[in-house]
Amino acid sequence: MSNISIISTMSNNAKGLMLTSLGIFIMSVESLMIKYTTISSFVFSFYLGIFIFASMLGSLMFKKKNYVKNAFKSSYIFLIACATMMAVSNIFFITAVKTTSVANVVIIFSTAALFSSLIAFILYKEKMSKNILYASFFMFIGLFIIFSDELSLGSIEGNIYALLCTILFSVSFVLLAKYKKMDRMILTALSGIALSMIAYFLSDNLKIDTTNLLIVMSMGLVISSFSRVLIGNGAKYISASEVSLLMLIETIMAPIWVWIFLNEIPSSNTFIGGSIIILTLIINSLYTLKKEEIV
Repeated sequence: MSNISIISTMSNNAKGLMLTSLGIFIMSVESLMIKYTTISSFVFSFYLGIFIFASMLGSLMFKKKNYVKNAFKSSYIFLIACATMMAVSNIFFITAVKTTSVANVVIIFSTAALFSSLIAFILYKEKMSKNILYASFFMFIGLFIIFSDELSLGSIEGNIYALLCTILFSVSFVLLAKYKKMDRMILTALSGIALSMIAYFLSDNLKIDTTNLLIVMSMGLVISSFSRVLIGNGAKYISASEVSLLMLIETIMAPIWVWIFLNEIPSSNTFIGGSIIILTLIINSLYTLKKEEIV
């Protein structure tokens, strides 16, 4: 039986779990690819934006003629705002990976789901459950421990970039949840354009050698686009809580890839603070899943 046949016979939940897990697993390689390059974060962002846009443009060519026109009819201001925030968030992420340890970056980024709940409460007064408040308390304890690390490997500058990346991503996630009609493919294409434009104005020199170009190209055309297609399709069949729980695959795997290939070992503060955050996220996700089952 072929892999396609196996997937088609799965239940929707099993299919969602498999597609999302595979997408997140592939996405976990991105940090290693960023770390491997010897170019600045702005040069990386410039070319990455071009390849992301090219990838989405190739997909959009197979859509109907009025697809793009209709996508801009609803919430186009928020579509552009969201794309810009995602672009800036990407620049902060790339800069953070190049500045501090990958473990620090992905652990800080793993708090995005909880930050989204806090931001939704601030912007739209959405009610926060008690478990989110408890989880946020332990999340900030974990972040405090990571930020208090003064070792050279875990620089405070890189941690700040990672935190800014997480906050901007969380705001864009809240907007996406609020304006559900926003087209994800158009959004990704616009974020690619925004990423290149912002990086162009911030970079002094856009020269790139063949090796670095191939790494960025493979990330923009294959890794980033393919992983997000898998995650997007998988997320249709499972709950947000399950997606949040599966996102921990990246939190765990990204530092492992960098440890295997670049021998980058996280500091003790990252282990302690990260363990608190990961454990908090697991407990919160499992609690939410159990509550959803009861309802």
